[in-house]
Amino acid sequence: MDGTARALTAIAFDPLLPLSLLGALAALSALLVGLALWRRARGAPLRGFVLAVLLLALANPRLVQESREGLPDIAVLLVDESASTRVGERRAEAAAAKAAIEEQARRIPGLELRTVTVPEAGSAGTRLFETLSRALAELPRGRLAATIAITDGQVHDAPGENAEAVAAATGGAPLHVLLTGRPGETDRRVRIIEAPSFGIVGRTVEIRVVVEDLGVAREGAPVTLTERRDAAAPRLTQLATGREHRILVPIERAGQTVIELEAEPLPGEVSGINNRAVVQINGVRDRLRVLLVSGEPHAGQRTWRRLLKADPNVDLVHFTILRPPEKDDLTPLNELALIAFPVRELFQVKLREFDLIIFDRFANRGILPPIYLRNIAEYVRGGGGLLLSVGPEFVGPASLYNTPLGQVLPASPTGRVVEAGFRPRVTELGARHPVTTALAGANAGEAEPAWGRWYRRIDAAAARGSVLLSGAGGEPLLIADRVGEGRVALLLSDQIWLWSRGHDGGGPQAEILRRAAHWLMKEPDLEEEALRARVEGERLVVERRSIAEGPAPLLEVTSPSGATSRHEPAEAGPGRAILELPAAEPGVWRVSDGERFAFAAAGAANPLEIADLRATADAIGPAARLSGGSTTWLAQGAVPQLRPVDPGRDSAGAGWIGLRRNRDHIVTGIADLPLMPPWAALVLILGGLVWAWRREGR
Repeated sequence: MDGTARALTAIAFDPLLPLSLLGALAALSALLVGLALWRRARGAPLRGFVLAVLLLALANPRLVQESREGLPDIAVLLVDESASTRVGERRAEAAAAKAAIEEQARRIPGLELRTVTVPEAGSAGTRLFETLSRALAELPRGRLAATIAITDGQVHDAPGENAEAVAAATGGAPLHVLLTGRPGETDRRVRIIEAPSFGIVGRTVEIRVVVEDLGVAREGAPVTLTERRDAAAPRLTQLATGREHRILVPIERAGQTVIELEAEPLPGEVSGINNRAVVQINGVRDRLRVLLVSGEPHAGQRTWRRLLKADPNVDLVHFTILRPPEKDDLTPLNELALIAFPVRELFQVKLREFDLIIFDRFANRGILPPIYLRNIAEYVRGGGGLLLSVGPEFVGPASLYNTPLGQVLPASPTGRVVEAGFRPRVTELGARHPVTTALAGANAGEAEPAWGRWYRRIDAAAARGSVLLSGAGGEPLLIADRVGEGRVALLLSDQIWLWSRGHDGGGPQAEILRRAAHWLMKEPDLEEEALRARVEGERLVVERRSIAEGPAPLLEVTSPSGATSRHEPAEAGPGRAILELPAAEPGVWRVSDGERFAFAAAGAANPLEIADLRATADAIGPAARLSGGSTTWLAQGAVPQLRPVDPGRDSAGAGWIGLRRNRDHIVTGIADLPLMPPWAALVLILGGLVWAWRREGR
């Protein structure tokens, strides 16, 4: 483990002939010399000398001197900074060990220490060997002295006890593991076995959960589990550890239902982070049932039908009154009507089964007796939805306003039908209301909207409700109102269908009608007064919607640990305010604006990390052993000393860990000197031949 320069001298051969031919010549020479010696020829030794000089010259011996510069060995220091290392004093222990290793490495000549951090890996757990593989790809394996890993042992990509896989993962060098934490730790966790992601409103779903004690040789011990569901009071349940427990959750409303489960702490456990689990269940409505009654065939009838039939979650029942009772054109019934209008079945027997009733240009010509219209009014007050799209029939004696249904309508007709072109405008209140906010092409301030004109409007006086769309002079055009537990919308024109045909540039008729229908059916995302919260990554995002004027109030945010803070949201458009905060703490976050509450579930950023918070050598220990390295608990002694060792020697011992000496180098220069130059070979050969001739000639 030395980075100094040094020289190496050696004799090398660069044969002038192929080795096979040179070997054959050597064998032939030996045979000739042996034959001469057998015959006791006087010049046999000199002949052997000449042949030896010839063979040596053909072998071309050279004296080679290399100037080498030694390269420093490289040790990799892996520092685990995943979520589980935040438990207790593990981060402090790791920081102290890292500083000690780096200080020792600076005092060892010819050693380069590269420190690599093992980061968070999301839901994949701790990818220590993946990080090591990327680090090894950037350095020559011939210089790798060892890998030193400072970790709590919660590693989720260890190669196990496969020797070949370990050698590939560690680069063939020793792996020394320095463990933070304490051996023999205990931990309690709440584990969700099964939980549905959604549930049907009005039904009950089941959550299967188990509380487990890790590192404790007992099962069936009593434990208290606390269940918190949105703003409801906590519910305590006594159960046994290690045994499955079932929790029934009624889905009472559409949207997110957040359930937090928390087990009481285990005495002496390493951390209570995983004593808590969060389940989010999205409440969805079973198929929505809509009743559409068209008073007469007209051009806009298909607009409603196409819109409702395009939604796969809507069951549409549609009736069109082809001929009112007072009309008699002598057409046989079997040629005119497909089925009789089931008045009693729809408006008395099955009325409560519908989520929304739509009357499209319907005039009361005795088809619906007052008792059924009264049923519809009571249906609305009890929580139903009613939408009227009216035309000239709304101002006549057959107007629905003149029936018991008029008690729940937000506007009364003045008796005028205005026939003139105009462009519908979004009112100031409509710009904040979720039904008409942020519509494409809507007017901004006093500017004209970018959509097409309508040519008929039913003049009405709005007695209550919210006017969302108006005529050119501010006359009410679309009114939304709450009546008792239900909702009503009144569209005072029958020409929205012009937009669906693209007339005069068209307009957002599908979006307006879709939003209006879903607002009437109490879609959570379309509530005009709402507070919502969600967790995106490690950020808490809160959205407050209100149709009231003025700045949004301060929001009170309560973290899963119970810490409370107040924040001012930022305006994000008419009627909308947004607040974003860090939310790294797992659990249920609670937000309040003083009147409403919202809940958001922050799951563990790395669920594998908190599944078992005990420090352990079980996962990474076999890899260290098979690599020739060691495993050391930092809590049981000082940081081991670094010691260079030669290959083949032990790589660890009591109080020390070994760094393999590789003695890798680069050649900085070569000096090449021929030991048998041609002129010297020629002199020796000729001299030997002359001497042999003279001796044999005597």
